[in-house]
Amino acid sequence: MHPKIAEVTQRIVERSVDSRAAYEQQMEQARRDKPERAHLSCSNLAHVFAAMGDDKGALKTLSWPNIAMVSAYNDMLSAHQPYHRYPDVIREAARAVRATAQFAGGVPAMCDGVTQGQPGMELSLFSRDVIALSTAVALSHQSFDSALMLGICDKIVPGLFIGAARFGHLPIVFVPGGPMPSGLPNPEKAKVRKRYAIGEATREELLEAESASYHAPGTCTFYGTANSNQMLMEAMGLHVPCAAFIPPNTPLRDALTREATKIAARTTALGQEYRSFRHVIDARAIVNAIVALNATGGSTNHTLHLVAMAEAAGVLINWDDFADISAVTPLMTRIYPNGSADVNHFHAAGGVAFLIRELLDAGLMHRDVTTVWGEGLDAYASEPTLDGDTIVWRTPPTHSLDLSVLRGAADPFSADGGLKLVSGNLGRAIVKTSAVPANARSVTAPAIVFRSQHELDAAFKSGALDDRDFVAVVLFQGPRANGMPELHKLTPPLGVLQDRGHKVALVTDGRMSGASGHVLAAIHVTPEALGGGPLARIRDGDVITVDGERGILQAHVAADDFAARPLWTRETTEHAMGVGRELFGFFRANAAPAERGGGPLLS
Repeated sequence: MHPKIAEVTQRIVERSVDSRAAYEQQMEQARRDKPERAHLSCSNLAHVFAAMGDDKGALKTLSWPNIAMVSAYNDMLSAHQPYHRYPDVIREAARAVRATAQFAGGVPAMCDGVTQGQPGMELSLFSRDVIALSTAVALSHQSFDSALMLGICDKIVPGLFIGAARFGHLPIVFVPGGPMPSGLPNPEKAKVRKRYAIGEATREELLEAESASYHAPGTCTFYGTANSNQMLMEAMGLHVPCAAFIPPNTPLRDALTREATKIAARTTALGQEYRSFRHVIDARAIVNAIVALNATGGSTNHTLHLVAMAEAAGVLINWDDFADISAVTPLMTRIYPNGSADVNHFHAAGGVAFLIRELLDAGLMHRDVTTVWGEGLDAYASEPTLDGDTIVWRTPPTHSLDLSVLRGAADPFSADGGLKLVSGNLGRAIVKTSAVPANARSVTAPAIVFRSQHELDAAFKSGALDDRDFVAVVLFQGPRANGMPELHKLTPPLGVLQDRGHKVALVTDGRMSGASGHVLAAIHVTPEALGGGPLARIRDGDVITVDGERGILQAHVAADDFAARPLWTRETTEHAMGVGRELFGFFRANAAPAERGGGPLLS
């Protein structure tokens, strides 16, 4: 084991002693050696099986384990549309191994791609916590001996995970859906977006490009938060090995879903292979996830989500852990936005199995963990194929099949993962340098203060940002201010200005995106401006340094003068009404700081 990985793991264990012990005790008390529904009264139990047809007898006599399905299915979102077939596949697979399966509940699945730049994006981060609550409601009937979590995208997997963690005495398997076929190459799409931003492309051209990119059932193929989620589920051992990037509606995908069902049936407390969620998820699993995130240049959103996910299982992590792991984890992939390839190209080059084998052999991941598959992470260094109807596991390629997309740990694209912690008199923030050109990773320039991404976009369109270097400071975008929306609309204008040769950077208490691009951005700044954070003291013209290499986030203002400045204020009702935002006042008022996950459940 690499000494730094061992060191970070140990300090997480020590930091988490009390919280993890309390979690373990609670989960052990919840474990039952009879079917969960056995403790229900006759009236309770009758409701459980009233509508179950051929499965009624097994449920009534308590003879088989019962598997819960919690699903994010909807047919508007491409990633989740394939889930409409899963309940029938799962029920059939369960019966084949003497188990039953019930659709326990659905969870909402909003798409950041639909809500980018719209008021609905202000519900996005909090949707994670709504999903966690919905998962708990689905499982609260205490009628299930294990559970299958059907979800993929940005807040959905983290929310399912947080909810599942509170039922950690159950075996829980996450079941992916797979990516859509490759469409318009991501760099081509980005070019059209930039042309549209400067008026050189029409809306019709932009829509045609976007439609050619997002064009079929399945997950979007760029490496944003959705596909980062899938990588993390692999690294933590919550998938059937190497299930993440198999296309939807294919024989292999269905076979992997059936295999997930079999695992959920045979690992309950009723049998001899009991492996619960709490056995799988511990400090080592969380560290493995952070390593995989860095090795693939994954989503910055997981500096929020993974913190909240880990705490739900009694494991306490912070941004220092991410930064220290990033410093010793090689960047082994180039997947858009860190390159031109997509996840289908990554999978074809060797994919998850190749990556995990390389990280294990380099001592960068914990091998001695429990997974839903069994003991040890080595099984995740193998990939599935079909021999007739049977899954056959094979070793991945010895060498990457495309060195422009995937490399070994000894010959990486970069010596570090590119996820950096920056700090100074403006607070603490996250910077992702893996997609930023080397000559753009440090910017010192005068500040221009904005209160929304729309203000910045208007300034860009008016020409006010032309012919100058600057640091855009976008205030009041934190969890308590407006739910911490992604500010993805900033990427094209700032990218255009950088491409023109200007030094530009972004500093904000908001989020960017799982697809954070090639402009230097210090995001998730904490403490946030609304709560009196130092960002609220910045004025136009203040010189700011954002240095992603040296870890600096500093306003060059005399300390006494800076402290004496009044804070910028904002009309607190500005983001309180419309598109359902009035229902989320409690969430905003009780949101945790970004470094604790940004949601209300941990506050």
